[in-house]
Amino acid sequence: MSKISNIEVQKNNKNRANLFVDGEYLISLDISLVYKMKLKVNDEIDRQKLVDIIKLDNFEKAKIKALDSLSRSNKSEKKIIEKLSDSFDEETIDRVIEFLKSYSFIDDEKYAKMLVRDDQNVKRVGKNRIKQNLYSKGISSDEIVNAVSGIDEELELENAIYLAEKKYKKISGEEYIKVKNKIFQHLAYKGFDYDVIKTAIDRVLEKNLKG
Repeated sequence: MSKISNIEVQKNNKNRANLFVDGEYLISLDISLVYKMKLKVNDEIDRQKLVDIIKLDNFEKAKIKALDSLSRSNKSEKKIIEKLSDSFDEETIDRVIEFLKSYSFIDDEKYAKMLVRDDQNVKRVGKNRIKQNLYSKGISSDEIVNAVSGIDEELELENAIYLAEKKYKKISGEEYIKVKNKIFQHLAYKGFDYDVIKTAIDRVLEKNLKG
């Protein structure tokens, strides 16, 4: 039977401890487990049983942390991994991700499409801003390409015209060239492409300046 030879609190993380068995490092574990399992130096212990218990405990804690995070807001696989990586090992994180996917708690494809719909229908931003938002949420490049391919181009132009009209009303008293430049900058900031911006500006200025 193996024997616990040392329990050492990590210098950089006081919440974790390194467990040594028979004079050799065995595993890193949450400090609470030391007290929960009443681990003490010189205690005899079944090494494999301890490893299995710790792995299971880490999986449950990581799963709870991930589900708690998802209960507050949807997240991509990448963001969940980032959230867990400071506290859990790669094997545990992989098990949690597999569990979350199996119950559709995370689905990057569906999440990306939802973000696109919200950005178009609520925020009224353009394709470039939508791409930036998807990237910031941890959506992969391939999923971004797939998600933005479904963007409604007619709605995008309608949104650009709507935003251009709102901007025009605020600055309509300024010189023509300044008005045009400010609307262009505003729509570019909102993430619209050059062609969409040009069409929106032409329509808004033609509507408001005709006659």
